Amino acid sequence: MQGVLGAALLAGSGFMAHYFAPPSTDDLKVQVQQLTHQVQQLKEQQTMPVVVLDRYRDSICYIFGVYKVDFPNQAKPALRARISGTGFVVGEGLLATNRHLAEPWYGDPDSEVLIQKGAKPQLEKLMAFFPGLPTPVDVAPTAISGRSDVAVLEIADPSAIHNLRPLPLAETPSTPGELVSVIGYPMGVLGMVAKSPPAVYDKLAYRHDDAGAASELAALSLIRPSATCGHLGDVVGDKLIYDAPTAHGGSGGPVFNAKGEVIGINAAYIDGFSGGTLGVSVSALRPLIAAAEKQLAAPSPAHSAASQEKILRTTEK
Repeated sequence: MQGVLGAALLAGSGFMAHYFAPPSTDDLKVQVQQLTHQVQQLKEQQTMPVVVLDRYRDSICYIFGVYKVDFPNQAKPALRARISGTGFVVGEGLLATNRHLAEPWYGDPDSEVLIQKGAKPQLEKLMAFFPGLPTPVDVAPTAISGRSDVAVLEIADPSAIHNLRPLPLAETPSTPGELVSVIGYPMGVLGMVAKSPPAVYDKLAYRHDDAGAASELAALSLIRPSATCGHLGDVVGDKLIYDAPTAHGGSGGPVFNAKGEVIGINAAYIDGFSGGTLGVSVSALRPLIAAAEKQLAAPSPAHSAASQEKILRTTEK
């Protein structure tokens, strides 16, 4: 009996030593390395919005335009409106943005009613204001998605932005839960004027000429995008749903992941629901960039963005 009891106590001691003994030095090193890596990841995620804003600010532009919808043989357009949004450099002389900025009548019910009655839509002007440039550059649609709210614009004078780096596009699919950052121009000119110095604010706050106000901001180096951050809530096909806040004017802005790569193009938001910001995956953008680059590479002596009449459309399968 005593022998059995002694064996049991010995076995129990071994069990306790196995589960409650301090870990070995090697185990502690592994745990410290894991914790250090996790802390570093958290730090990188927290600083990511600032990093991408500082790194790519100059390649993210404010877009302003005017379009009209009119009937033949009528002197006055049936509809004339201004548009504002965001775009970003994706190649030599190329910008990515939304289709509803390249074709402002896309998804606009008032325009659609007129078009169904025979009216013709037309862009009167489309300009891009870059943070590092004192004057705007003219842009024009060159490739438009037939299925998603994305488009590629061509810059009339590519040399004006030849020093600007294209934003890196993510190679791997996005997964729900990851940190995202959206950069753009929410509230358009009004948002930039609100952030300007008091003297500039007093001068421009009540102006009704957005193009003129944006030109003055550009001359003063006050074209400056804003960054917001949140988390990716879901991915449905090429649609991204996240809670990074945005507003009118933020359409067309890049959506970054925690690695500083563009995973999508900001497209819309749902009023009254903070988790309802919508974007389009870069998977829908890639074929447009390829098509636009191919078109630009084709020899054409009369080719220019300012006089371009043919717009390349792609329909993704």
